[in-house]
Amino acid sequence: MRPLPANKARPTEALRLRLYGLLILVDTVAMAAAFALAGAIRFGSPQHTESIETFALLWPIYVCLALNGRAYSIDALENPRAGASRATQALVFAISAAVAMLFSLKVSTDFSRLVFGIGAVGALILVTAGRLAAGNAIGKRFGWTFRNELLFVDGTNALPSSGEDVTFADREGLQPSLDDPEMLDRIGRLLEHRDRVILACPPARRRAWAQMLKGANVDIEILAPELDQLGALALRQYGGRSTFLVACGPLGLRDRILKRGLDIAISSTALFLLAPLLMAIALAIRIESKGSVLFRQPRVGRGNRIFSMVKFRSMRAEATDTAGARSTGRDDDRVTRVGRFIRRTSLDEMPQLVNVLKGEMSIVGPRPHALASTAEDRFFWTIDARYWDRHAIKPGLTGLAQIRGFRGATASCSDLTNRLQSDLEYLVGWTIGRDITIIVKTLQVLMHRNAF
Repeated sequence: MRPLPANKARPTEALRLRLYGLLILVDTVAMAAAFALAGAIRFGSPQHTESIETFALLWPIYVCLALNGRAYSIDALENPRAGASRATQALVFAISAAVAMLFSLKVSTDFSRLVFGIGAVGALILVTAGRLAAGNAIGKRFGWTFRNELLFVDGTNALPSSGEDVTFADREGLQPSLDDPEMLDRIGRLLEHRDRVILACPPARRRAWAQMLKGANVDIEILAPELDQLGALALRQYGGRSTFLVACGPLGLRDRILKRGLDIAISSTALFLLAPLLMAIALAIRIESKGSVLFRQPRVGRGNRIFSMVKFRSMRAEATDTAGARSTGRDDDRVTRVGRFIRRTSLDEMPQLVNVLKGEMSIVGPRPHALASTAEDRFFWTIDARYWDRHAIKPGLTGLAQIRGFRGATASCSDLTNRLQSDLEYLVGWTIGRDITIIVKTLQVLMHRNAF
């Protein structure tokens, strides 16, 4: 890895997205210029209908293939030649697909073969040249480093090798304690927006830190100098020293973009369509009992960071339990008449669409738990050491556990382990299709025997 100059800013995820957008713009301009040239050569006009229609046919196919082929990725930013190669391959496949489409639909005679041929060859040349020029300019601007990395040091000597940030646990008062949600929250905020964290600590503390960091939604690697003697080829390298991977975010940047797009589309549409119903529920709550219409409670979110989850208040204001120490039971005397109805129909959860729109939650994901939640008088994280792993993804309005019927009070340890197993299963092999399936199945179980 090339060193990061002191005066160069390290790109954030948001800036990387803009850089990917810049590369898309470069490719688009290059292709448009190629087909404009083809139109000028064939018809004497760069804006001829034939050149515009041919470009319009080829461009969306190319962009889809380029996205799938990682032509817009960190690797492409760090290595312009690799980015140009991937873009060229995507363009070749796009040209082939366009030709096949034209012949299969029997509309090839409607397109000028000369415009198509000149434009395709010109696009290959200009896209490659544009990628190399833009890639080198971007690389020099950011010192050829596009990953936000952190060296996390606890009780040992370690120095940064590539200009990455460094945090010393003792100076920040950080300890690997799974029994301290506040500590997990501090560490989660420290690791937010990181792409990679390298942990340097004595061997005796590695297991504790590994368990502490598993839900951080980021690649966590442990610096292990003693592994150099093994020459392990499958392990990663950091500063010429071996590391081994102990955790990784379940969703890459493109998957997170897809999931976030689905969240925004559904939450904004639902809030608009359900506005009259939500106002009616709020009015009914206010008429029946005094107090705020909404109930806010600290919950554990992605990366073990604490956020304020909002619901319709379903209990008497003086009986609400902000800490969540007592689970709501069947025929709970704290629940109002309106509250009983909205809990039974899951309407009390609807204000969490605002949490989704704000980016604190997702439509689908593990349900967030209150800090004081227990099963058989034991905190959730003491029942199963994997509990914190579920927070490697945003909490959701619904999830795999909910459509399987694991909802309601956690009276026994098995109630927790059943939900945890479903949550961990959800983290593996995520697809947008599975999220849509869970949403559809949730509509079938909005009213459930364990909703009270």
